[in-house]
Amino acid sequence: MVMQFPALGSRRAIIDRRAISDSINALAHEHKGDPMRLRGLIVGELKAALEEGRVEVARRLEQRPTRGRETVTAFAFLIDQILRLLYDATTHHLYPSGNRSTGERIALIAVGGYGRGEMAPHSDVDIGFITPWKPTGWTEQVIESMLYSLWDLGLKVGHSSRRMAKADLTVRTALLEARYVWGDRALYEETSVRFDAEVMQGNARAFVTEKLVERDERHKRMGDSRYVVEPNVKEGKGGLRDLHTLFWIGKYVNRVRSVAELVDVGLLTQIELRQFQKAEDFLWAVRCHLHTITGRAEDRLTFDLQLETATRMRFTGRHGQSGVERFMRYYFLNAKIVGDLTAVFLAHLDDQMGPKGRRYIPAIFRRPKKLDGFVLDRGRLALPSDDFFQADPVRLVEIFALADRHGLSIHPAAMRAASRDAGLINAKIRKDPRANAAFMDVLTSPRDPETVLRWMNESTVFGRFVPDFRRVVAQMQFDMYHHYTVDEHTIRAVGLLSRIEKGELTQDHPLATDLMGKLLSRRVLYIAVLLHDIAKGRGGDHSILGAQVAEQLCPRLGLTPAETETVAWLVRYHLLMSATAFKRDLADYKTIVDFVDVVQSPERLRLLLCLTVVDIRAVGPGVWNSWKRQLLGDLYDSAEELLRLGHKQKGRSERVTAKQKTLREALHMDEATF
Repeated sequence: MVMQFPALGSRRAIIDRRAISDSINALAHEHKGDPMRLRGLIVGELKAALEEGRVEVARRLEQRPTRGRETVTAFAFLIDQILRLLYDATTHHLYPSGNRSTGERIALIAVGGYGRGEMAPHSDVDIGFITPWKPTGWTEQVIESMLYSLWDLGLKVGHSSRRMAKADLTVRTALLEARYVWGDRALYEETSVRFDAEVMQGNARAFVTEKLVERDERHKRMGDSRYVVEPNVKEGKGGLRDLHTLFWIGKYVNRVRSVAELVDVGLLTQIELRQFQKAEDFLWAVRCHLHTITGRAEDRLTFDLQLETATRMRFTGRHGQSGVERFMRYYFLNAKIVGDLTAVFLAHLDDQMGPKGRRYIPAIFRRPKKLDGFVLDRGRLALPSDDFFQADPVRLVEIFALADRHGLSIHPAAMRAASRDAGLINAKIRKDPRANAAFMDVLTSPRDPETVLRWMNESTVFGRFVPDFRRVVAQMQFDMYHHYTVDEHTIRAVGLLSRIEKGELTQDHPLATDLMGKLLSRRVLYIAVLLHDIAKGRGGDHSILGAQVAEQLCPRLGLTPAETETVAWLVRYHLLMSATAFKRDLADYKTIVDFVDVVQSPERLRLLLCLTVVDIRAVGPGVWNSWKRQLLGDLYDSAEELLRLGHKQKGRSERVTAKQKTLREALHMDEATF
């Protein structure tokens, strides 16, 4: 890794190593016979220099708040100088050794993120000590003394012996980014050659597989979505670690030394490289601000930190959105770029490393016979030519319907072409019956609409085809209730509805599962779920505004006037059932009457119950519970009874009369007594 440092004048402003070295030499001369006191004085000198350097780096970040890479490079440079000064002081003054044996050699290396020359203000200082064989008494003294000194400096040090690189993926990854800091350079060079020859040779495929498994497990721990509203900037999906994983894989497979060299080996294009660097710069800036604000290694962008970070990065309110909403939307758009880069990168890698021919050969009876002009590329849906979408932009929607119909994945090159050509979707294409039919096939698919809708969203085709949906892409829901952005919440809700319809969630949602089979028009419900939050972030009541969107959009999608009216009603009142069940007294008869006055029909009640269930559950993990299921079930049963009996007052009087008659007969009393 080639480390890019600030200009010479900037270096001196961060730390003056020569002046500090002179000061340490003077202290050593003055306290030559007292090594314990001398170590304390050396640590004091370095601590003052470290603090001054931190202040300078923070000042630069304040001046250029979006230049994250400059900040992490500057801080890594500061730590380099501190380590070099400490190494020299320890080996020359605290534990001098005049005639060292061949075993008394040490090389100090930086590993992990620090090895890349990147360090956030409160990141761990990941270092390694290389010795020729077993550590000698002198090398053990030097290593132990340096570690104690670093701890006294208040640094959180990650260090280890590097003997398990073949067996341990973490160690192998760390050494992959090892960088010489100080000490015996010849020993470092020798170790690098041995690492390349003994560890990296012939293990590329296994390394890639292990890193991708590791990435998937990390995503699951972090919520498995890049659109969680309190994202982890380092470990979350679409975060810095995903970008670094791409570099690790590229470096291991192709022996590149920098991200820019990924272009030379065909794993990224020049445009993708610029996207990589831009996203990385922004994410590093956010992480540095989090560390600076909290004074610790904080990588989670929580609600309370979002406002402060947005202010520091100079995001201001505009077009009805607050500064923090604009900041978070920009964050999620960058996280999306990271996801897009990951898909394209892995496709290029698969083409490089995969066997010639197909990625897999499906059974002949499963092989799709009609692909409407599209082709298969190693089992993935691909384009026959680069201008295939341009020749007929309706294909931008049809490719997703085709992928859903045949259970195919889409080649990343085709996804990239879809993103590039999505702007071809204009008003004419949106009115095209073929395009609308294809979109409805995806939305109401009995297979996996969530996955395919997410592909459409990632490619920007979704937002181009439904412009109102584009307005909520990466739209932050700035509250403590929602876990996801509006678009991610909506797509998850559609996925939940599909799973309920297929009977996969019967245990959690028995009533909704039963009702799905009784609906007169299932597509009404799917479109209502799609549109229920479509008008969020517009400054008014999103339920009322959303109903207006539904009235305009549904006829275009092929719905009848009656279906359109029902969808608009569902969007307008999609919060009614939860508000009634959770905030009003269900034992009060008037509560049920008021609710039924709005609902009016058993079909609307069935639709509203299903919509309410998926809306709540798609908010995030742990939001749905048995208490909510019970209250919604009770409200449904009470309302259904009134609707089934006809007019509410007539139904109530009939039930009361029947109960009175039963009681009279039981007590052998006549009507006059009452």
